[in-house]
Amino acid sequence: MKKELFFLVSAFFFMSMTAITVVYAVEEEAKEKSEIIAESDVDVSGDGVAENIVVKGSILEENESLYKNVTIHLSDPNGQKQKIALEDGFKPKLTFRDLNQDGVKDIYVAIPTHGSGGVSNYYLYTAKDFQITDLTVPDPLVIQSQFLNGYKAKITIEDNNKTHKFNLKNRAEEYENSGLYFQGKMNEPTELMIHAYSKLEPVKVRGKKVGLRGTQQISGAYNADLIGKIESTWIYQNGKWELLRTKVFETSDEKGKE
Repeated sequence: MKKELFFLVSAFFFMSMTAITVVYAVEEEAKEKSEIIAESDVDVSGDGVAENIVVKGSILEENESLYKNVTIHLSDPNGQKQKIALEDGFKPKLTFRDLNQDGVKDIYVAIPTHGSGGVSNYYLYTAKDFQITDLTVPDPLVIQSQFLNGYKAKITIEDNNKTHKFNLKNRAEEYENSGLYFQGKMNEPTELMIHAYSKLEPVKVRGKKVGLRGTQQISGAYNADLIGKIESTWIYQNGKWELLRTKVFETSDEKGKE
């Protein structure tokens, strides 16, 4: 009797676990069901015939605006297919511009990582002759920064050795109250916050040539303490990204300074 009861309980346990596993698998499959996010027909191989380019991703059930397993699928009229895997993020934006100056449009992708107004991941691929090559995008500027006595700050752009000073006297009371300064003098050495690209977009740079322009926000004592931004303009030539110019904007300055 005990043996029969043992087998009965074991069978019930096994069936229960199987049912739970099936339900879990169905739920996971529903969560990760792939859908088309964007689709375009553009000649990115240079053969004069448009390829079909589809962006797919799986919406997370707990966040309907966030995608995972994001992929780009390319197919041509001859049945050739290619796939590019990207990182998770919010709705990807596709742009097709000739950024490597070879006469063929490239695939440029921006995927926000923190919703509207946040940082994005950027990708650049060439599919010339239907061969996928990751061109990458230019790294953000390398910038050394520090607060100075007298409610000032200084940045030095290592990429071109240019410097810029900020006058922050209008924040003196706030900085004194926060403990950053005491009677106009620094309590301890403190750097500014130089953020990654908040924007990186294709722009005309030389005649008809197209490059990229990046924007990096500069914060002071905390993230919301925005004191300016810096723009960098890049061109892809000789197989790499080259910095053309930089421009620094203070929060009250619309024109900026090179």
